[in-house]
Amino acid sequence: MTEKKFELVDRATGKKSELPVRSGTLGPAVVDISNLYKEHGVFTYDPGFVATASTESKITYIDGDAGILLYRGYPIEQLAEKSTFMEVAYLLLHGELPTRKQLDEFTSNIRYHTMINETLLRFFNGFHHNAHPMAMVSAVVASMSAFYHDTMDIHNPRHREIFAHRIIAKIPTIAAAAHKHSVGQPFVYPRNDLDYCSNMLHMFFAVPCEPYQVDPIAAKALDLLFILHADHEQNASTSTVRLAGSTGANPYAAISAGVSALWGPAHGGANEAVLNMLEQIGTVDNIPKYLAMVKDKSSHFRLMGFGHRVYKNFDPRAKIIREMCHKVLARLGRSDNPLFELALRLEEIALKDEYFISRKLYPNVDFYSGIIYSAIGIPRSMFTVMFAIARTVGWVAHWQEMISDPTMRIGRPRQLYTGPARRDYVDLSKRG
Repeated sequence: MTEKKFELVDRATGKKSELPVRSGTLGPAVVDISNLYKEHGVFTYDPGFVATASTESKITYIDGDAGILLYRGYPIEQLAEKSTFMEVAYLLLHGELPTRKQLDEFTSNIRYHTMINETLLRFFNGFHHNAHPMAMVSAVVASMSAFYHDTMDIHNPRHREIFAHRIIAKIPTIAAAAHKHSVGQPFVYPRNDLDYCSNMLHMFFAVPCEPYQVDPIAAKALDLLFILHADHEQNASTSTVRLAGSTGANPYAAISAGVSALWGPAHGGANEAVLNMLEQIGTVDNIPKYLAMVKDKSSHFRLMGFGHRVYKNFDPRAKIIREMCHKVLARLGRSDNPLFELALRLEEIALKDEYFISRKLYPNVDFYSGIIYSAIGIPRSMFTVMFAIARTVGWVAHWQEMISDPTMRIGRPRQLYTGPARRDYVDLSKRG
């Protein structure tokens, strides 16, 4: 919606032009600069895209200053308290909360697609036993396009729906197979009598030689974590999915690109980095020493799990997950977890320190999620994979929104070139 104009004056030529200002439902307005190069011959310069709206979206809204996160308009606090991951998945994909009939049908469709092709399952035997699970998941997701090429017409709404159901259903099966391969255990097939998270835990931890009973508290904690991680607006991995998808690439390739982007320690690998940091600190007595290192500009030590690229207030997801962290550790008999006690003490000390208060460095969702995963029994190398399972729903929602947009264009960022000016080739014999 265009409400007003932003006047631009070129001081060199005196030329004036008006740039449309577009307002969304919530959040800051944006200046439409799409004609800036054509009219003035200049690009905008915004390293890291910190002030650039790359697309229009109706899926997720974040107000970092106020600590607000909305999925399709619904506050994350309400969804975390009252909803389930399957219901949130439907909401993100379709824009509205489902009726009971719609939710049952959606859940049934997901269950129908949980198994993966047996040939695809054998792909895992080609990976080294200590390959990182994210490497396996990224490769196997990309290879799915070789199995479902008959339903990959990105312009066919029914094909897009089938893809959405398939990838959301199969990503836990793929993740569990990666885990089983890494520990040398037999693959465990999905069980369609279990809910989404219980089924995932069963595939992760069951073995053929004895029955496995899913802990309902672990399943509930996992469901909550998946809700909190389902989407987060135009983050690095979601933007990667959109950019890859804008080329017309098949959707499995686009999701695989998102998995790879998520792997970075500054993105999906942050919760693993938090546990590594806590182990490095070791004890509560060492906290002052490490906080001093954080403040020392010559030190390379970073306080992982504090602060956020978007949130300049308390991460709303961290408030929710902190309470669940207490419940999980108490119910699973691990309330004396030294890493959790260290995390609580670190949080307490840091939030009273003027250095962190003035910089609004509050704990984010990664600060506690790794501890919950560890308490459930999920190995550290699988933490980012768990993130990928949850975020797949958001990736698919954004991919679908982009592909169905009739104004979609291939993503093509520009640059400020600072390399050598034009120069002529010098023959090899004359180069000294």
